[in-house]
Amino acid sequence: MSAEVIVAGAGIVGAAIAEALASAGVRVTIIERAQVGGGATAAGMGHVVVMDDSEAQFALTKYSRDLWQSYVAEMPPQVEHDPAGTLWVAADEEELQACRQKQRYYAERQVESELLDAGQLQRAEPNLVSGLAGGLRVPGDSVIYAPCAAKWLLDRAISQGAKFITGTVVAFEEGGVRLTNKRLACDLSVCAFGTAAAEYFPNLAMRPRKGHLVITDRYPGFVRHQLVELGYLKSAHGDSNESVAFNAQPRRTGQVLLGSSREFSQTTGEINDDLLRRMIERALRYMPALANLNILRTWTGFRAATPDKLPLIGLTRPGIYLATGHEGLGITTSLGTARLLADQILRRQPAIPVAPYLPGRFRERVA
Repeated sequence: MSAEVIVAGAGIVGAAIAEALASAGVRVTIIERAQVGGGATAAGMGHVVVMDDSEAQFALTKYSRDLWQSYVAEMPPQVEHDPAGTLWVAADEEELQACRQKQRYYAERQVESELLDAGQLQRAEPNLVSGLAGGLRVPGDSVIYAPCAAKWLLDRAISQGAKFITGTVVAFEEGGVRLTNKRLACDLSVCAFGTAAAEYFPNLAMRPRKGHLVITDRYPGFVRHQLVELGYLKSAHGDSNESVAFNAQPRRTGQVLLGSSREFSQTTGEINDDLLRRMIERALRYMPALANLNILRTWTGFRAATPDKLPLIGLTRPGIYLATGHEGLGITTSLGTARLLADQILRRQPAIPVAPYLPGRFRERVA
C-alpha cells in the first residue's frame, strides 16, 4: 500500500499503530506535540494482563498479550520486561470463589492459571498480611516500562521508513491534518490521542478518568508478582465518582509501584490528598510492611473511559480513524489495537472480530 497515513499521538497506542503500518509497507508520519510515551502511557502501571470483564475485553487483552509475548526476544533492556505474572488476591471465601470462577473461565479459553490456598499465597508473597483466603496466579501476564516501550515501538517504525515530526494538531480533516502552522496532506489519518481525542471529536462517548500512582525507593524482592485485589474489578469497572483498590507492581529497578485510584469528579492534575490517603491505606490493609518503604514520588494521569469499557478502534469520519478510549488497558491492548486498525486500513482479515470496538457502536449515544 502506497497511501500516506498520519498517526497523531506517540503514546504507546500511536507508536504501536505506526509500527504495525510501517512494517506492512505503509508510508507513515507520526505527529507528537509533547513527549513520546507521555500522557496516559506515563500514567499507567505497565501491566500486560488478560482481563475478563466481557468476552470482547478478554479477546482483545488475550490477543494483545500474545503479541507482546512474541516481541519479548527483541525488546531492549530499557523496556524492563518482567514475566512476573499476576496474582489476584482473595481476601475471603467469597472472593476465593470468584477466583475459582475466573480459573474456569481462563481454562476454557486456554489461559494458564493456578489457584493458591492461604498458605501458598503467603509463600508466594511473604509481605502480604496473614489471614487472606488465597488467590489466583496467572503466570503469562507481565510488566513493562511503558514509556520506553513506546519509544522502542516508535524507533521500530522509523527504522522501517516512518517519519516523526513534532507539532500540535488543530483539526482532523478529510484528506489531511491541520497543524498550528501548516496543513499536512494524507490519504488517511489516525487519532491516537487519549482523553484529548474528545477535543477533536466532541460527541465521543468517552470521558476522562483520573488515577494516582505512587513509586517507592528500591526494595528488590519486596513484591514478586503484580498484585491485584479481587475488589479491583468492582473499582475499575464501577460507575462511582471515586474508588480505590490495592494494586502493587514490582519493577525491574527493585521499586514498588502502587495503585490504584479512579475518579471522574476531577479535571485537573493536582494530587487529591484524601483519595491518595485512602489508596495508601487500602494498600496497607493488604501489605502492612509497605509502611516501612520510602515513597519517592506520587503523580496523576487521565485515562479515556467509554461506557462499555472497550476502546474505540476504527473509522469515525471519511478518511479518519480513531484509536482511543482504552482507559486502564491501553498498555496491554496497544499491540492488538494496532493490528486491528491496520487490518481495517489494509482490508485484511483480523485475528479477532473487530465489531465490538468500532466507534459506530456509540453513534446514538454521546458523552
